Amino acid sequence: MTKYIALLRAANVGGTGKIPMADLKTMCSDAGFARVETYIASGNVVFESKAAPSRVKAELEARLLAYAGKPVAVVVRTAAEMAAVLKANPFPDAESKHNHVIFLDHRPPRNALDQVVGLTDEKLRLGDREIFINYPSGMGRSKLRIPAAKSGTARNLNTVAKLAEIAASIS
Repeated sequence: MTKYIALLRAANVGGTGKIPMADLKTMCSDAGFARVETYIASGNVVFESKAAPSRVKAELEARLLAYAGKPVAVVVRTAAEMAAVLKANPFPDAESKHNHVIFLDHRPPRNALDQVVGLTDEKLRLGDREIFINYPSGMGRSKLRIPAAKSGTARNLNTVAKLAEIAASIS
């Protein structure tokens, strides 16, 4: 069985939101995923499955559509891929709470950083299927817009580290 991390995009998953974490966990279990664990109310779920990543993504997106009545995009990474993202952090000397990763389904275009607008003190680097961002003044103050990231979902490095840890602990 492969260990996976699924990251929901643009879904309200808080306690009063449209997709409570308990319901997300049940959806994953009903899909046949094993050892399902959720992490904080922002659409993070770790589990095991024999299915290929594309099948895991399709199954979860179909269940979320049925539940929410609208598409909810999901980005899927294996535990090994998530650990590699954590290791690839191009800003190791910056506070991890100011480092974010935008997870994408595909490799970002080579010119993705040329299309960025609103750049002030942020630093950006392209990854394999990610865009790494350091927000030294904090994400909340940033006016940064990244067209190539439109279909992605962001997590701060602390969350990435915790998800990698949870996935590693599943046995």
